[in-house]
Amino acid sequence: MKPTKPYDNPRIFWDVDHEKMDIELRANFIIERVFDRGDVQDIRNCRGFYGDEKIKEVLVKAKFLSEPRIYLVSGIFNIPLENMRCFILRQSNQGLLPY
Repeated sequence: MKPTKPYDNPRIFWDVDHEKMDIELRANFIIERVFDRGDVQDIRNCRGFYGDEKIKEVLVKAKFLSEPRIYLVSGIFNIPLENMRCFILRQSNQGLLPY
């Protein structure tokens, strides 16, 4: 049975009015946010709502995911890290030098 919404917990969207958000038009934003900040149930709902192919397409092109979530996405969808844009960008921006 397909979920009615791609997420359960509105805390993921604390900075936007999630009630007025168009879930089809803003699918990329929602998928990235759910996979970066959502819990297991939110991720399951998102997968059930959008489908794995759409989610893979979005997450491969995502500019940012936290490091643990990059590995989670790579493991769930069997995507090599080198194919994920957020992993490549993280490698090229090493951060501040430890001085």
